[in-house]
Amino acid sequence: MNTLFNFLEILIVLVPTLLSVAFMTIIERKVMASMQRRIGPNVVGYYGVLQPFADALKLVVKEQIIPNQAQKSLFFLAPIISLIFSLLGWAVIPFGKGLSLSDFSLGILYSLAISSIGVYGILFAGWSANSKYAFLGSLRSTAQMISYELIYSAAVLCVIILCGTFNITNIIESQQAVWYIVPLLPMFIMFFISTLAETNRTPFDLVEAESELVAGFMTEHSGMIFVFFFLAEYCSIVLISTFSAILFLGGYHMPIIFNNDSFINLQSIVLAIKALIFMFIFVWIRATLPRLRYDQLMVFCWTGMLPIAIAFLIIVPSILIAFDCSPLFYILKRYIPYM
Repeated sequence: MNTLFNFLEILIVLVPTLLSVAFMTIIERKVMASMQRRIGPNVVGYYGVLQPFADALKLVVKEQIIPNQAQKSLFFLAPIISLIFSLLGWAVIPFGKGLSLSDFSLGILYSLAISSIGVYGILFAGWSANSKYAFLGSLRSTAQMISYELIYSAAVLCVIILCGTFNITNIIESQQAVWYIVPLLPMFIMFFISTLAETNRTPFDLVEAESELVAGFMTEHSGMIFVFFFLAEYCSIVLISTFSAILFLGGYHMPIIFNNDSFINLQSIVLAIKALIFMFIFVWIRATLPRLRYDQLMVFCWTGMLPIAIAFLIIVPSILIAFDCSPLFYILKRYIPYM
């Protein structure tokens, strides 16, 4: 019986997540159309809301073409890895106080590990297709994701230093007085830039720019296995938007004047609204900014953002320890005598 309840809990989280991914695509297309003075999808369903399901049906019934010399096992496994590990990240996301699949103490480390493993799906996709275009696209994408993961991790580490815990629920609860976007605004900006690079979004989407290249690492994938890559990309966007709201905008907490027991039922809605703000910014940036060249992407990471991130990793704990106002001080005091 416990197994059945656990399975139902997972379905309750995953089904709305996949539906939100479907509607994320229609939101993106409608918002971009409005920004570019176009109509956008408006035929399938009322106001075009059923267009994602029509697109999914078209891709599912399309023929799957597999290259002759492809490594077939990895060719099919790569999109499955990408989708599964983008969905596994939701296991530690709290939708409200006590509303999460797993609220264990190392939730942040789990999230970082899951996001790192997703790189293997992209690498396997390019290598297994036996195509130089797909292989070059996967190498570019992997190099970009690994490079910007340093900035991503540094920003998360600053949040951990500030609150002194790896538990995601405790991080949210520690932001009742002030959201971390206020003291860590520069790190938040770099964190958001790194999330754009992690999800291969504009202006960091040269690795799969269909108009210049040949769709990057997924060039040879078609039909149902291409749907997995498509779902994994947009699921990662929704997940990272939610994760950004948790780390820097207080998660499911409202401003302190509304933060009482009478509003506790609205916590999931509050988190969804904050995540929608980040999703809109993703769409707005795609409709506004041009793509960067690959050399510009790497220079921007290694010589621009990384030294600033390292400086913040030194400055933030130093200031907090100097003013004796960080949990890190008590951790150091416990293990370092005479401090």
